[in-house]
Amino acid sequence: MTHFLSSDVNPDGYKLEDILKSVRNDILYRATKIMEDDKPEAHHVLRNNLKILVLLSDAIALAEDSTNTLNRSFGSSTPGTPRIGKE
Repeated sequence: MTHFLSSDVNPDGYKLEDILKSVRNDILYRATKIMEDDKPEAHHVLRNNLKILVLLSDAIALAEDSTNTLNRSFGSSTPGTPRIGKE
């Protein structure tokens, strides 16, 4: 069973790209809170967060590409009905 993503057992779930965008927004928000902190630890965490943001942006692009591929091939999704794979 999926906890967050839409599936046949969780038709009210979210698309992967929407979850990743929310996580990215949270990281951006937190980064603004530490960007003027001169402690070395803050700089370290900010550098890590910037790397994570790049990876999340790449993951969002991949998830959107998968959604677009499925939409082109099979039309819009219907909650609870898989477009590919086993039911």
